[in-house]
Amino acid sequence: QVQLVESGGGFVQAGESLTLSCAASGIMYATNAMDWYRQAPGKQRELVASIQPSATNYADSVKGRFTITRDYLKKMVTLQMDGLRPEDTAVYYCHVHTYKDFWGQGTQVTVSP
Repeated sequence: QVQLVESGGGFVQAGESLTLSCAASGIMYATNAMDWYRQAPGKQRELVASIQPSATNYADSVKGRFTITRDYLKKMVTLQMDGLRPEDTAVYYCHVHTYKDFWGQGTQVTVSP
């Protein structure tokens, strides 16, 4: 069983920054990708960024503004969000797939114009 706990959401103005953190516990491997998803009201959950030992991937909408990093020893993944825009407003979820999908509880990010 894997547990994911997010932190770091909040309310900011456009152009400001936030850092989201996700702490994982349980059995997982360094080769398991860890991801950040987000879901805005009335929209489907979408992949924001993903990290594996040899690669990172970003949604086109956040490339150049968001950075995903991972501490493999501490089992933590961080999403640095710079240049936030109102359209980044959403609940952000940490995710990992081992033998099934595991999700965190989500953290709200609100960006005002």
